[in-house]
Amino acid sequence: MSPFLGEVLGTAILILLGDGVVANVLLNRSKGQNGGWIVITTGWALAVAIAAYVTGHVSGAHINPAVTLGLAAIGQFPWSQVPSYIIAQFLGAFLGAVLVYLAYLPHWAVTDDAELKLAVFSTAPAVRSPGANLVTEIIGTAMLVLGVLGISHPANQLAGGLSPLLVGFLVWAIGLSLGGPTGYAINPARDLGPRMAHAVLPIPGKGGSDWGYAWIPVVGPVIGGILGALLFQTLFG
Repeated sequence: MSPFLGEVLGTAILILLGDGVVANVLLNRSKGQNGGWIVITTGWALAVAIAAYVTGHVSGAHINPAVTLGLAAIGQFPWSQVPSYIIAQFLGAFLGAVLVYLAYLPHWAVTDDAELKLAVFSTAPAVRSPGANLVTEIIGTAMLVLGVLGISHPANQLAGGLSPLLVGFLVWAIGLSLGGPTGYAINPARDLGPRMAHAVLPIPGKGGSDWGYAWIPVVGPVIGGILGALLFQTLFG
């Protein structure tokens, strides 16, 4: 398998299991309905870890443009491969969202709330304040990339089988601690790819895709990813 396909598959797994847990908690007549924030954050953490275990040996399992750009910014990933990785990540995110739609196919029609349907696919702020929402996404993604680089640093002797699990724990911690204001996209592909799927899929009773907010979970993570990587390089490089 090529690194391109590895990123497609890894990101698709991330979204299938990540958006899948959101669907399980939010959609009517699901077995997990009303499971709450702990279930959602746990599901996303496991989604990251499993995607990394499946495809890490193929592509490094960036599964996030913010990670790819952050690594490139500090010379740990070649800029020449950045475009193909990002394309693969967005493609995988879109495909993963389509799989979630299919997995919960009967539940869209029995769920009346259009905002809940959109929330399965993309993030939305608890309090809509573009500047503050952007800052939250920057902080969350900076913590993500800083944490990933710390976990993978050779001095920690965590290389190999334990690293993906610890990155999952990192995502869990970010969700629990920083996810409240925006739903913690911390990944442009995670938000925009499924948002595009929401826009084109024949979901019964869906509303708009909130394109007015869509730039924040793209721009914020890109800035945060690069800042987190530069901070790590400055402190420990």
